[in-house]
Amino acid sequence: MKQIKLEKPRSGSKLVLDTLKNLGVDTIFGYPGGAVLPLYDALYDFDGIKHVLARHEQGATHEAEGYAKSSGKIGVALVTSGPGATNAVTGIADANADSVPMLVFTGQVATKGIGKDAFQEADIIGITMPITKYNYQIRRTEDIPRIITEAIHIATSGRPGPVVIDLPKDIAAQEVSYINDTTLDLPSYQPTIEPNSLQLKKIVALLEKKKRPLLLVGGGVNYADAHDELVAFAERLQIPVVSSLLGLGAMPVEHPLFLGMGGMHGSYAANMALAETDYLINIGSRFDDRLASKPTMFLKNATVAHIDIDPAEIGKIVKTHLPVVGDAKRALEILLTVEKPQTTYDKWVAQVQDNAKRAPYSFEPEQGVNKPQEVIKLIGDITNGDAIIVTDVGQHQMWAAQWYPYKHSRQLVTSGGLGTMGFGIPAAIGAKLANPDKEVIVFVGDGGFQMTNQELAILNGYGVAIKVVLFNNHSLGMVRQWQESFYEERRSESVFDLEPDFQLLAQAYGLKYDKFLDPTTIAEDLKVITEPVGMVLEVGISQKEQVYPMVPAGWHNDEMLGVKFNA
Repeated sequence: MKQIKLEKPRSGSKLVLDTLKNLGVDTIFGYPGGAVLPLYDALYDFDGIKHVLARHEQGATHEAEGYAKSSGKIGVALVTSGPGATNAVTGIADANADSVPMLVFTGQVATKGIGKDAFQEADIIGITMPITKYNYQIRRTEDIPRIITEAIHIATSGRPGPVVIDLPKDIAAQEVSYINDTTLDLPSYQPTIEPNSLQLKKIVALLEKKKRPLLLVGGGVNYADAHDELVAFAERLQIPVVSSLLGLGAMPVEHPLFLGMGGMHGSYAANMALAETDYLINIGSRFDDRLASKPTMFLKNATVAHIDIDPAEIGKIVKTHLPVVGDAKRALEILLTVEKPQTTYDKWVAQVQDNAKRAPYSFEPEQGVNKPQEVIKLIGDITNGDAIIVTDVGQHQMWAAQWYPYKHSRQLVTSGGLGTMGFGIPAAIGAKLANPDKEVIVFVGDGGFQMTNQELAILNGYGVAIKVVLFNNHSLGMVRQWQESFYEERRSESVFDLEPDFQLLAQAYGLKYDKFLDPTTIAEDLKVITEPVGMVLEVGISQKEQVYPMVPAGWHNDEMLGVKFNA
């Protein structure tokens, strides 16, 4: 391998920072420990990279995720060996499930101690192999720039995902005068970006033979920044649109062709369209079980076209008749150039739009009780639908999906595939650091809040003015709902009899705090959310509140509970 002589000797740690800076990385989320002390010593007076001190390694990885999901840039985390690395596993797995470009450096014991059960040693390569796009353990200091260059390329190209670099302490400390050539040479890794134009022409041509076409958009459209192209394609052919959870924002919620989110807690209009379509064009969704909980019946009578950057997802769950591997934005650009078919779908569009009018999302007002759906809707009005919305996982996640008026791609930052409680607060911090000029609001339940609220310590130290809307129902709401619905109302360990004083917690972190219990003043109370300071707004809600509509697991999309017509 060609070697490049350095102007002066550099330590492995300085090579790490030099390479990251040269590749455009300017922010790292991390937590120090023994195995990464050489790196942290190099960071002490390094100019050009901002380090954000997390309060837990899981927090650091979720912060990196929020940074990446909201901006499209790679998120970078740095943790120590052993428990530091294993604490990061949840965030790595979450990023893998949701195709988030992330680079995680894990410290490792010195090379002579590897495999000998040294203090704070863990086989993080073995542990993370199933949950990463790729991982490395660096054994030669001169390889550091080459491996980091490869890792960022792998993490950000094709279907994005997390890459782990395990860095032994002695390799980070060693000085070298030469480095190995950093020219990318990965013959076994050649993701298909350019879609097959003939297949795309077939997708359009088939529209002339179908009566009820439907577009399904997933996170792939948002990640490809294909918002404008999607809207243009749907409008050009007048095809209704349904999204997955991660696809929200790809088309404005208020657009007349948009039917809402499909699946378990999707809209009536969206799920009925999925059940009745004769031709589904899927762009960037992997047909997960929340969308297609009964695969044997899902789209049974429909022709399926599937455009996805990852060939492994095509045909994995749903039989695909027209597969296309490639980038969603590029595919839509080509689709927009194909001759428009001579057909109209006025009757079909009128039918699905009528469904949307007949059974919109709704909720029943309760005397003296705040409704979380109304709170989210009011915040949507106050922010004009322009805020970056981050959620934790639970009932509030679904309410936020249903009721906030999304307009833009990368506007919803949430844990989709893994469903990680504790994701919300750190991810919101990462999103705000990536988008300092945008309003960032995180919806979190009292359960998820208690998992990662220590990350609130970052807010004042780094000037991160996120707005935490804490829905407090004194329970694990979604767990409780399932127990009430499917386990004869046996609320086994899902109710919090005792909780901390969240006001005192907010004050301990030096944050503004308000508690809203009165539904008659909530519209006025929530206006405080526009103030440019970090805050915790606790909203008391009923312990009986449920998320509807609902397609129970294993049921077909048109088998919905809790649908209310003409609400």
